[in-house]
Amino acid sequence: MEHYDVVIVGSGHGGAQAAIALRQAGHEDSILMVSRDRNPPYERPPLSKEYLAGDKPFEKILIRPEQFWADRNVTLRRGANVNEVDPARHVLHLSDETSVTYRKLIWAGGGDARRLGCPGAELAGIHTIRTRRDTDALKGELEAGARRAVVIGAGYIGLEAAAVLRKLDCDVTVVEMQDRVLARVAGPEISEFYAAEHRSHGVDLRLETGVERIEGDGEKVTGVTLSTGETVACDILIVGIGIVPAVGPLIAAGAAGSNGVDVDTFCRTSLDDIFAIGDCAAHPNPYAGNAVIRLESVQNANDMATVAAKAIMGDKQDYDAVPWFWSNQYDLRLQTVGIANGYDATVLRGDPAERKFSLVYLKEGVVIALDCVNNTRDYAQGRKLVMGRAEVDPDLLADTETALKEMG
Repeated sequence: MEHYDVVIVGSGHGGAQAAIALRQAGHEDSILMVSRDRNPPYERPPLSKEYLAGDKPFEKILIRPEQFWADRNVTLRRGANVNEVDPARHVLHLSDETSVTYRKLIWAGGGDARRLGCPGAELAGIHTIRTRRDTDALKGELEAGARRAVVIGAGYIGLEAAAVLRKLDCDVTVVEMQDRVLARVAGPEISEFYAAEHRSHGVDLRLETGVERIEGDGEKVTGVTLSTGETVACDILIVGIGIVPAVGPLIAAGAAGSNGVDVDTFCRTSLDDIFAIGDCAAHPNPYAGNAVIRLESVQNANDMATVAAKAIMGDKQDYDAVPWFWSNQYDLRLQTVGIANGYDATVLRGDPAERKFSLVYLKEGVVIALDCVNNTRDYAQGRKLVMGRAEVDPDLLADTETALKEMG
C-alpha cells in the first residue's frame, strides 16, 4: 500500500492551491493529488465563458503548466474517485482498486452539478457545466449545428452560458423559478439590470416558471414543457441549478456535516487529520456574521487551501478572507465583494443607463457588500470598506464625485 505524507482529494482551484501552498510553506515530504478528472488542474470559471465561446484553448486555462506538478514532486492520480475513507487507519480506498495511506488529508472534492428530477431527465442533449468534459460535450453539439437552447437556472452559470450562446447566434430561452435573475447572489436592482440586458440581446426570459418534463424522441431532448403548460422546442438543454457537495465518503466515515462537511476556522473537519476546503466546506464566515455557510468561489477555495496548508505546517491562522466573486456576461463585468445576506438598505452609486455603476449593501449602517458593474475602481476601493466594517453616510456613498477610498 502506497503512503503519502499529504493526500489532496480534488484537482480544482482548492486542491491545486493546497499543493502549491504546502510547497511554498516548506513542505518537503510526499504529496498525492487524487482526482476523478483526467486532466491536469485547470480553471473552472472559463468553462461557461471563454472556453465555451472558443476564445481560450484548454492550455490557456490550466492553473499551472502540466510540468509544474512534476517539477515540485506532486504526484497526480487522475481518473480515480475516493470510494471510502478509513479515518482510524488513515487509509483511502480508490475506485481504481488501489488504496493509499496518509498522514494528513485535504478534501477539496467540490461538488457535482445538481440534476433535474423530472420525467425525461435521462435524455441525451442535457448538459451541465462543471468540468472540461461537460463543456466539450456541449461544444460538440454546437459544432454539429444545434442552435436552439433552453437554459434552466438564471444564476451565474446559466446567464453566462446564455450570453455565450447568443454570441454564437443560438436561440436562447432561460427558465427560472424565482421571480428575478441572480436572485440568490444579488439585489433586485442588479437583477433588473441583467434581465433587461439579456432581453436586449434576444434572450427569452421565463421567470417564476418551473419545468414539468423534458420532451424527447426516445433518445434525445426535443423540448421542455414548462409549468405554464407551454412546450419550448430545443436542440440542447443546459441545467445550471447549483451543486451537490461531493462529500459522501467523508460523511460515511463519520464527519459532521449536513450541507457539505463542517470545518472549523482552521479548515479541520471533525475527523482527526482531515481538512476540507472550497465549495464543499461549511465554515463559520466572519463576513456572514459567523454563520456557517458554504461559498462556491475561486477566492474561497484558494484562501481555504492556504489556511489548511499552513495549519498542516504548524502555522495555524484563522480563515478570515473577504469573499469576492465575478461574472462576465456580454461586455459587462460584475464584481462582488462581501456577502449581502441580511442587508437592510442599499445605495445605488452611479447610473445603470451608463453601464457603469455600483450597488452598496448596508446592514445597520455598516457596509457589508458591493456589486460593481464595469466599475473596478469601486470594487477595489469598496473592498476596504467591507473589510473595515465601515459606517458611511448613504448620501456620501451615492456621491460618485467622492471616491470610496476617501470614506473608510
